[in-house]
Amino acid sequence: MERRTIGAAALEVGAMGLGCMPMSWAYTASQQEGDGSLRAVHSALDQGTSLLDTADMYGPFTNELLLGRVLKKRRHDVFISTKVGLLVGDQHIVANGRPGYIKRACDASLRRLQTGVIDLYQLHCADPEVPVEETWGAMAELVAAGKVRALGFSAIGARAGRRTGARMHDETLLQLRRVQQVFPVSCVQAELSVWSPDALDALLPWCAARGIGFMAAMPLGNGFLTGTLTPGQGFEPDDVRARHPRFTADMMAANQPVVAGLRRVAGRLGATPAQVALAWVLAQGPHVVPVPGAKKERWVVENAGAVRLRLAAADLAEIAALPPARGSWD
Repeated sequence: MERRTIGAAALEVGAMGLGCMPMSWAYTASQQEGDGSLRAVHSALDQGTSLLDTADMYGPFTNELLLGRVLKKRRHDVFISTKVGLLVGDQHIVANGRPGYIKRACDASLRRLQTGVIDLYQLHCADPEVPVEETWGAMAELVAAGKVRALGFSAIGARAGRRTGARMHDETLLQLRRVQQVFPVSCVQAELSVWSPDALDALLPWCAARGIGFMAAMPLGNGFLTGTLTPGQGFEPDDVRARHPRFTADMMAANQPVVAGLRRVAGRLGATPAQVALAWVLAQGPHVVPVPGAKKERWVVENAGAVRLRLAAADLAEIAALPPARGSWD
């Protein structure tokens, strides 16, 4: 598989990553099955995917435990990325960026992952009650201690904090400028897909100008861009899509032209809509690594195949001309 570089530290990873959250949390609990997920991870590694993206909150903790079983056997094949800074309660999620907590959480993640070092340690969310410089400083100390190789900054959920009249990632960029003064940011993770291209506006160029890697989260639009979902099919109550404004029956129907456009391009290239959607993300820059979430072997194999797909200028222009995705936030 093609290799790509994350950040000034020149950390190399396979061009296609694997988002591991669906294996343990947030998506269709009835289809989460440990042995099947382990097969999916091993298959991804066999395909050349090396970046495995997780977080201590996924489960919570169970996703790191799952990946620990893989790292114990195949540590040399894995670039492990995990996140810190969010605590999961019974009915809520809260941020905790206190330095003491960050250090304890890192030690706990290392134990669960069964490794001596985390390749990329990401701040999942800045704590509004703690200066982000203090949190980032504690994370930098983990690098100095040899427990972490590089630091990343997650901008997932930026839409929820969007201010009137502001671009989606304005607040993220402000925080990034602040933490850059403390310790270098190696990678930024944010949503980027054909139906959520907001990062192209300012965040992706900011990273490119500074040699910072970009991890594209949800590059398949939470599964919508695969073309395998049916409007009105419904989702299990604990599935994040059951509350997502683009997954109501009306909005899924309204956004079918996006999938139809991907199908047209895929038909010409002998690919799947998912592979075209991922190839579009890969085409946004050599510093971009998509991390599609998957929990089944056939999906990780299909996703890895997108790295070999090259979209021509005409293909990219056709995708750019597709109608923007609609949702209740629009």
